Amino acid sequence: MRLLIKFESDMDQIYQNNYFHKFSGFIYNLLKKTPFKELHDQKSYKFFCFSNLFPIGDIKKGDIRNFIISSPSKIFIKILSEKLNELDEVHIGDYSFTIKELSIFQIKLKKNCKLISATPIIIRIPKARYNEYEIPKELRKRNYVYWRPEIDFRAFVKQLEANLFKKYNLFYKTKIKEFPIFERFRFIKPSANILTIRGTDHVVIGSLWEFSFSHLTKEQKEILEFGIDCGFGERNTYGFGFINIKTN
Repeated sequence: MRLLIKFESDMDQIYQNNYFHKFSGFIYNLLKKTPFKELHDQKSYKFFCFSNLFPIGDIKKGDIRNFIISSPSKIFIKILSEKLNELDEVHIGDYSFTIKELSIFQIKLKKNCKLISATPIIIRIPKARYNEYEIPKELRKRNYVYWRPEIDFRAFVKQLEANLFKKYNLFYKTKIKEFPIFERFRFIKPSANILTIRGTDHVVIGSLWEFSFSHLTKEQKEILEFGIDCGFGERNTYGFGFINIKTN
C-alpha cells in the first residue's frame, strides 16, 4: 500500500538532498500513541519505505510537493493516514508545509513492466561472502562492503533477491525458498549519501537501477509487489530503495 501526501509550502524553502533521517523521524513521530509506537526500537525489519520529496528543486511559497510512504502493512498505512488527517501543518526539519491532500493506493504489476529506483538501493556484502563474489582485496572492509560497480553485478542481484525473500518470509511468517526474480537489469549510476544516525554522519554507498520484465509469473509478482511496498535492499526506513513503476 502507498500513502500519497500533497504538501503546500508555507514559505520559500531550499530543497534538502540529505534529509533521509528527518523524514524518517517525521514518520516515527506520527506513530507515537499508536500500536506501532515501539517500531523504532524493533531490532528486525520495520517494513516501510518512503520517497524523495518531489518534484525535486527549490520550493517557493504555495508550491505543491509530493511525498509517498509505502508498506506491505495496510494497517500501518491506514494509521498514518488517520494521524495525518488530524494535522493541518507539519514541520520536517527546516521544512514547513500545509497538508492539502491524502490518498491511498496499491501498486499492481503487469506481466510486462519496468521498475526504476527512485532512491538509491543499498546492498551490503558480508565478509563471509567476499571469496564467493571475488571481492577485490582493496575493497574489503572488516565486516562488510557496500556494493559498487567495481564488484560483480552477480553479487548485487543475488544479495538483493536474498534480502527480498528474507523480508517476505519474516513479514508473512512463511518459508518460501529463493528462486530467480530479476530478468533484465540496467545499472544507471552509483550514489554516495550522508546518512545521519543517532547524531552521527555515515557515508552510505548505493546505486540506481532499472529492472525490466517480459513475463512475470504470479510468484514473481507477489515478491516484487511486496518489495515495492517495503523497499529494495537495506536502510528502507531512511527512504533508500524506494521503487516506482516506469511508465515510459
